Amino acid sequence: MAITRLLNNKAFVLFVILSAFFIGNTLVAEFIGFKIFSLEKALGFTPLNFKLLGIEGLGFNLTAGAILWPVVFVMTDLINEYYGPKSVRFLSYLAIVIVLYAFLMIYGAINLPPNEWWQFSSGIIENNPGDSVSDMNLAFRKVMGAGLWIIIGSMVAFLIGQITDVLIFHRIKKITGEKNLWLRATGSTLVSQLIDSYIVLVVAFYIGADWDIVRVLAIGTVNYIYKFLMAILLTPAIYLAHFGIERYLGSELAEQMKTDAAGIKE
Repeated sequence: MAITRLLNNKAFVLFVILSAFFIGNTLVAEFIGFKIFSLEKALGFTPLNFKLLGIEGLGFNLTAGAILWPVVFVMTDLINEYYGPKSVRFLSYLAIVIVLYAFLMIYGAINLPPNEWWQFSSGIIENNPGDSVSDMNLAFRKVMGAGLWIIIGSMVAFLIGQITDVLIFHRIKKITGEKNLWLRATGSTLVSQLIDSYIVLVVAFYIGADWDIVRVLAIGTVNYIYKFLMAILLTPAIYLAHFGIERYLGSELAEQMKTDAAGIKE
């Protein structure tokens, strides 16, 4: 059967797995990005309070989506390595379409008339009033209804970051060949994350919310410091992922796929 032949095709199965994690991580990062958390508290430290570019009271207060974006860019490098830039661009466009579709469905759900019991009674916890929600519909609207400019900024930053990552990855690989995996993977991520960190804030808050540009740049710098450190820390994970992929594919197929991917025009 056709499905059996596809499942026996290791290159196809790997592409499906990588694509699923790529799009899944992108979608989840968008959904959880509304929450702001303290990285210092998460690590058990007292929150920092420093001044940057004249902006006081800064610390590592990040969107929850920042946890997953470095993983998305690692997945980008893996797909780039074995399937080439066209595959990354295709999945990037597809991810944007799916994210926009998901948000349209969420906004549709937000505007559905709520059931009275669910809205005013289902969130009440008699034994623990502190955890009660008096208006479930309002809570749903607040959590799920992230601002449109944030969505637009995130998607613009994501697309530009992906294109930049692909371009730099293959430029480095053409110069170094198969050597220095860390350089092309981590180097391309560092540059793309630099662009991503500022574009999302400029679109969402400078254009969309009239924030002062200096504040946007200061917060973007703090975000990039976090992403920079995460890109470095995830470098061993890239080698581990390559090891697992090449064991699954076999050295001959893996080398052929990388050769074919490197020859695909950008």
